[in-house]
Amino acid sequence: MTDVEITDVQATQVDADWTWTFVRIYTDAGVTGTGECYWGPGVGDIVEDSLEWLAGEDPRDVEPLVHKLYEIHSATGSLAGATVSAISGIDIALHDLAGKLEEQPAYRLLGGAYRDEARIYVDCHAGAHLGGAHENAKPDEFDRDIYAPESYAEAAELVVDEGHDAIKFDLDASKRYEKDRHNRHLNAEAIDYKASVVEAVTERVGHDADVAFDCHWNYAGDSARRLAAAIEDYDVWWLEDVVPPENLKVQREVTQATDTTICAGENVYRTHGVRDMVEQQGIDVLQPDMPKFGGMRETVKAANLADDYYIPLALHNVSSPLGTKAGAHVGVSVSNFLALEWHGRDDPDWETFVEEDDVIVDGAIPVDDEPGLGVTLDLDAVEEHMKEGETLLDEA
Repeated sequence: MTDVEITDVQATQVDADWTWTFVRIYTDAGVTGTGECYWGPGVGDIVEDSLEWLAGEDPRDVEPLVHKLYEIHSATGSLAGATVSAISGIDIALHDLAGKLEEQPAYRLLGGAYRDEARIYVDCHAGAHLGGAHENAKPDEFDRDIYAPESYAEAAELVVDEGHDAIKFDLDASKRYEKDRHNRHLNAEAIDYKASVVEAVTERVGHDADVAFDCHWNYAGDSARRLAAAIEDYDVWWLEDVVPPENLKVQREVTQATDTTICAGENVYRTHGVRDMVEQQGIDVLQPDMPKFGGMRETVKAANLADDYYIPLALHNVSSPLGTKAGAHVGVSVSNFLALEWHGRDDPDWETFVEEDDVIVDGAIPVDDEPGLGVTLDLDAVEEHMKEGETLLDEA
């Protein structure tokens, strides 16, 4: 197809299990592309304001257009934050659109596939075996303590029995024995408790699943080192975001002080944001959040940078099925990919946001030769969950 131009760019936000921002790009050829970006106030406004610089452009020029947006939006902060998230959603929509125009799957636009499916790891919560309790549930809502190590182990066993071979728990979900959250300190009792959770889960699932644990940037360097040391004897896939993201020196010291695999990256942006982390060996696993990090192509660039240092890639992800499928296209297109997070197990509406069934099959997301992302946003679901004041996207 020749002579195709962008005519409109629209965005809308929904409140579901998370707040998702959907992006749609329209052309004079009647073909549209749909993307998704990380939530945040003003993200949709930045997306729609970008029409001024995208109108009349050929959507197949994905990288030049995204590069142009980074330059134009530099004054509003295109190094990080809401601006990068907005451009990420545009990037995903452009890959969907360009793939449809060229009749190619998005992963092929990224260089081709190393594998035909993207493995997922399931974000789990203590108490899941008691009816899918969320991590913020109060223990007195149940007949037993959902934060007991045995409760974590039972939840892990349930998810593995559902057919998943990769899972993650929030090791910071319970603040048990933490005297003061603000000082980021873990005393010996708190570390012993967290180690007992790790022991219970890893021993229960054995080699039936890889198990990671997330700390959400909560702990000081000394506490992080002691926690990592306390779980070295267990089969931990990785310990995630154990220190705050701002100080790379502390991140590097924690990583290099322990045999526990350390993972981080969801709170940094673009390849410039991860370059020092990778080159200084500040992580064992790089974990960007693609619809926030800079989009599909930027994430592939970061993966290739990490691969130069033999660092594997995992993808943090709290997206709808559409953004999750976009992450799968990235995952299959890079050699060092480990797994993509799935945060929708406890959300009964998650799968309703696309028209296709079975986005996830046997613990993985298959990709095929369908043009673009290969999924179709369900506007009925979008309208049902749309935030107040938002406008529904036009039909494709």
